[in-house]
Amino acid sequence: MKKLAIITTHPIQYNAPLFCLLNERKRIAVKVFYTWGQSKETVYDARFGIERNWDIPLLEGYESVFVKNTSNKPDSNRFWGVVNPQLYHLLKNEKPDAVLVYRWSVWSHFFLMQRLGKKPALFFRGDSHLLQKGKGFRERIKDVVLKFVYRNVDAGFVVGTHNKNYMQHYSQQNAELITAYHAVDNARFCINAEAMEAKAIEERKKIGIPDEAIVFLYAGKFYALKQLDLLIRSFKQLQGEQYRLLLTGNGEQEDQLRQLAADDVRILFQPFRNQSEMPWVYRMGDVFVLSSNSETWGLGVNEAMACGRAAIVSDCCGCAPDIIRSGENGFVFQSGNEESLKHSLEAFADKTTAVAMGKNALEFIKGFSLEAVAEAIEKKVMSL
Repeated sequence: MKKLAIITTHPIQYNAPLFCLLNERKRIAVKVFYTWGQSKETVYDARFGIERNWDIPLLEGYESVFVKNTSNKPDSNRFWGVVNPQLYHLLKNEKPDAVLVYRWSVWSHFFLMQRLGKKPALFFRGDSHLLQKGKGFRERIKDVVLKFVYRNVDAGFVVGTHNKNYMQHYSQQNAELITAYHAVDNARFCINAEAMEAKAIEERKKIGIPDEAIVFLYAGKFYALKQLDLLIRSFKQLQGEQYRLLLTGNGEQEDQLRQLAADDVRILFQPFRNQSEMPWVYRMGDVFVLSSNSETWGLGVNEAMACGRAAIVSDCCGCAPDIIRSGENGFVFQSGNEESLKHSLEAFADKTTAVAMGKNALEFIKGFSLEAVAEAIEKKVMSL
């Protein structure tokens, strides 16, 4: 059986089900190396402003190891925050047929991608895009650096259209690009759907949302990139008592956003919810909104659609061209444009529209599955 070593910083709810699935299918042997060793314990999430520890199992069902991280300031968001002197030698002892690296932007991952050479095969999976690509001297330097970063990659598993364009630009046609669309564990959000719908109705009543209300939902971190101030300003322009905006989460902008929303009683806030609660949290909304000015993909959109909810996303979200069919399962608006976002919100003038588009969204998202991602990875590894 061919062996695949997966290199990633820490366990997350999006990747763990894929690793488990690869192990269950037993077509290849998989071992995951977590390079932010400290993440085995609870970690502080600066964006949420809380210590975070997901309440669903992320280490069950597959083989993994936490590699010692010797960084003085351990942090997966800092280049020097992940330093693993043992990693290269651990992989040499493991003797995998291929190494799949998630992200290059920490030292150990970058170093490994340059040192591995051509054996074992080097695969890469990320979700960067060119939507914010600028011009000038700094961009020319960035081009040189990134072409160097990806020079040894044999195959890239691209998550969508924008990511494919990015990899084509920087890999200089050296890498085989294999489409494996970003996906979540759809089944986790579909299981007990009726009970989750009932729970959502109950929770809506607790905070005074009428049954006939059309609820726009955001769930996640409150910080500038998410453009929640834009969402609030656009929503406040809507005419009608039937509308509600529900913002669920925490973060550095919470006080500012509450002040901005204070003069509109239709805007409601709820605290951070952990992963086990998300299947009913998404169902508290009729439409999910992701208004970010930069989003590599936006997996919350996948999750909301798996709960049977339509979505409104900005054109700076990586998922927009692949997952949104305008007028069928949601809408795409121009990032930063209040009027464009308002127009998308107004398209959901009644519950009937929201429900119909939500059904379309649920059907559409079935084509974005972890099984398809696993199949793409297995096929490539088994071809070696």
